[in-house]
Formats: sequence, C-alpha cells, structure tokens
Amino acid sequence: MTDAPQLFAAREPIFPRRVSGTFRRLKWAILWITLGIYYVTPWVRWDRGPNLPDQAVLVDLANRRFYFFWIEIWPHEFYFVAGLLIMAGLGLFLFTSALGRVWCGYSCPQTVWTDLFLWVERRFEGDRNARIRLQKAPWSVRKARLRLTKWGAWLLIALATGGAWVFYFADAPNLLRELATGTAPPVAYVTMAVLTATTFTLGGFLREQVCIYMCPWPRIQGAMMDPGTLTVGYRDWRGEPRGKGGVKRQRAAAHAVGGGEARARYGAAASKDVAAPRTSRDGEVLGDCIDCMACVAVCPMGIDIREGQQMECITCALCIDACDEVMARIGRPRGLIDYLALDDHPPTLPGEHAAVRPMGTAAAGAPVETIPVDGAPAPAPNAAPRPAVTVPELRDWTPKPLWKHVLRPRTLVYTTLWALIGIGLLVALFVRPEIDMTVAPVRNPTFVTLSDGSVRNAYDVRLRNKHGEERPFLFSLAAPGALSIALEGEEGLAAPVPADSTRLQRVYVTAAPGDPAALGGRTPVRLWVEDALSGERAHGDTVFNGRGELR
Repeated sequence: MTDAPQLFAAREPIFPRRVSGTFRRLKWAILWITLGIYYVTPWVRWDRGPNLPDQAVLVDLANRRFYFFWIEIWPHEFYFVAGLLIMAGLGLFLFTSALGRVWCGYSCPQTVWTDLFLWVERRFEGDRNARIRLQKAPWSVRKARLRLTKWGAWLLIALATGGAWVFYFADAPNLLRELATGTAPPVAYVTMAVLTATTFTLGGFLREQVCIYMCPWPRIQGAMMDPGTLTVGYRDWRGEPRGKGGVKRQRAAAHAVGGGEARARYGAAASKDVAAPRTSRDGEVLGDCIDCMACVAVCPMGIDIREGQQMECITCALCIDACDEVMARIGRPRGLIDYLALDDHPPTLPGEHAAVRPMGTAAAGAPVETIPVDGAPAPAPNAAPRPAVTVPELRDWTPKPLWKHVLRPRTLVYTTLWALIGIGLLVALFVRPEIDMTVAPVRNPTFVTLSDGSVRNAYDVRLRNKHGEERPFLFSLAAPGALSIALEGEEGLAAPVPADSTRLQRVYVTAAPGDPAALGGRTPVRLWVEDALSGERAHGDTVFNGRGELR
C-alpha cells in the first residue's frame, strides 16, 4: 500500500544562504523602495485649503472620503476604486503571463517582510551553516540571548508595520501623539496589535508556508502562464549529466563545434572554448552542472529548481545569482539557471530528452551527424568525446529574443485592456463635475392637497460641493405647466453648501388647482441647481404626483 497524499506537511525550517548578484541587488532595491513608500507616505503633507485634511494620502472613514494628493474620491465614486482593483488584477495577469511569478518574488508584502526578517536573522545568528548549528544546538544562555534579541528586532519591525498602517486612516502626527499618550481610539490599538502579531508570525515563523498553503496565487498562476512565459528554470540540455569532473578541455577544445553543438548548449554567441565539454577523469562527457547544491542552499522556499517548474517557486531568481557565481568559478558561461521559456528548448527528435547527447548514444535508427569545423579532421581517438549534433536544425537554432517572449498576443491583450481601463478612469476623473445632486421624492405621503386646492410634492435633494470653499446653489425647475418651487428653511431659492461637504435640502414643488400636473397622475419634472460663483450646473430627474395618482 502507498501512503495517501498529504494536504499539509509540518514545516521544516529553511535557512537560505546569503548570496550576492544582480537579482539580489534588484530585490534589495525593490525592498527598500517599497518599504520606504509604505512608511513615509502617511507623513507627506498636501495643502487642500482651510478645514480640509492636509495629509497627502488619507482614507477618511469618518467622513467617507479617500484623499490621494490632489484627487478626492467620494462614496458615490467608488467605481474609481473598483477600476483600480481591476487594473491591479490585470496587471498581475500581465506580469505573470510575461515573467511568471515576478510579483511574488520581488514585490509581494510577504516576500518583502520575509527578506527583511531574514536579513535581521543573519545579523544576529550568522549565515546558513551557523543558523543550522544554532537550530540543532541545545538551549543555552547564548542561544536564548540570540533568539530573544532576534525576536525583539522582529517585534519592533512588526510594530512599525502595524503603526504605519493605522496612520493611513487618521492624521498621522495627531494619531502618533494620541498613541504615545494613550488617548487614541481603541480601534487603533486593536488594529496595531493584530497587524503586529500577523507580521511577526507570518514573516518570522511561517514564511514559505504562507506561499504554499495560505496564498491562492500559486494555484492560479498555472492558468496565467504558457510555454512562452519567461520564468526561472534550469537548462537541463546544458547541465546534464551532472558531475564534479575535471574542467580540462584536453584536445576537445581544438575540435569543438562552433555551430550546432555550441548553440545547443550556450546559444548562437558561444565560442569554441565555452563549447568544449567538461570531462571527468575517466573521459566521460559531463554537463555544466557540478551538483554543488548552491541553488538549493539560497532558495527561500527550499526547492531544487533543477527538478523543473514547481508550485513553490516564487521566481525570486536568487538561484540564478548562486549558479552564475559557480559558473564563473569553473570557467563556464552564465545562464545554466536563468529566466527562460519552455519553448526555448533546442529542437529534439521524438522521444529524446535533449538535443545534445554524448557521442555514440543516438536513439535507435537516428543517424549521428558530426560536423567538422573549418575543415578540421574528426577528433583523435584519444580525445575526449564531445556532444554529437543529431538534428540538422541545430546548426541554425538560436533562443527566441527576449522581446518576442514579452510582446506576445496574450500579453498585448492584457496590456490593451489594462491601458483602456486606465484611460477610462483618467477621463472620468477629469470630466467629473465639481457639484452634484441626487433627488429622492418623499413617499409618505406622495402628495399633499393644500387648503386652496393646490397640490404639493416634497423632495429630499442631497447637494454635493466638491470645492474647497462654501458655494451657494441656486434651484430652478423645468416642468410642463406652471409649477412653483420653494426651499425649506430658506427665504429664496439659494441653498449654501459648506466646502467639500454635502447638504440635505427639503424642496417643495406646488401645482395650482387647475394645472394639468395637479389633475393628472405622474408628471416628469427636472430639478436644476447652479453654482452661483462658477455657473456650473447639475440636475436630477423625478416625477410630480397629482390627484390623478389616486384613481
């Protein structure tokens, strides 16, 4: 009997080794930029005028407003937020279809804070081997001291994370003073406590478990990727068979093929020297992989990228830096592990694993073609065997250019949709009016008959003034017949609306006893308001209910 597959496996601690290289530097740059934006943004000021908040980015839940520099989003304009969320989703689809899980590897908050926590861990406990020894060592004063100081640093980072989050929902300087003096609202302390605990736990102790078991994106990404997607992978046709053989080229370097073989292993730009095979002491042809396990040692997910694409891989590319470092040491070209696409495999015969195989191991019935270089004779019998080119197409094969992976129909469709939504939001943002109104008829009663026989309807009109100063709104009416209009609490037809706020105004519309609107049923009417200072107008359509409504 075989064991049933497990839905969850107990966590085995992973101790990634420190690595340096292009992608590690890129990750550090993104980490500090994103953390800087997160921590600094609530403290940026933006002058909006008197009686308005001067915080550049503020989610004002009490007044149901969202401020982003010069942009102000009102509750009825939530479609802007919905549009931004749709753009974020399409952006994830776009980047995943072009570059795999690049979001997970570089910008995901879980990745950013885990990288920061790992950096703190190395500062206190050392690199990979030292941390492994400390993990296995029995508890002692030294181990307790190192763990407590590390956890204390993690807790401070987590506290700063929760504190920065609450500053987005209130004026940051005032809230900081209230937090320090113990006078802040209880919800602020609760929010900080929850975010501190989750950041401390997820970034410090769960780490890769969050990506494997808690995040849905690893299971969704498969639908977003195709054979043309660039993702971190291992060039098995170049690295296999693995081995720690000698690096000597022997006389094979003089006879290495600069066409098909070099291109199959290294691409069209390969020289004869890099095309020369590595050989073991007994003359066996080896690939470039020396099985040093450096790629596994630096992986924050603890996987072996040489085993192929895996759900756990977040394409952080640290294995590329580690492998490139090893390739430089043994004198081989970089790129054994690299960003590559599945459709960049060299051409192969049906049923073959790779296009390049040691000489004399061709599939049954497949002729082995050896290609002399510049008329050079075949290698001497005592020369190291070299890979044989078995497919004529290898002479002309080159990997697909980077731009062809990025600019594909799928990515172009995502880009077009993303751009159209963005353009639509910008247009809606710049053409939206600075004044607005909504009209709601009073339903109980639908109309009132006055002592002189006139019929009166009441309406609740909500006026919105998006300007930074108070504006008087002038009411008018467009309707058939001789209908009159009056405002509750105002002598004339002007209703002042405070700066950047709303006002609910009760409006009365009256029809004379013999007017068709009074005798009829439902008469369409249109209420207009005009900004007395700017002349901007807005309207709302509704109906006037007459006595005929009862018939």
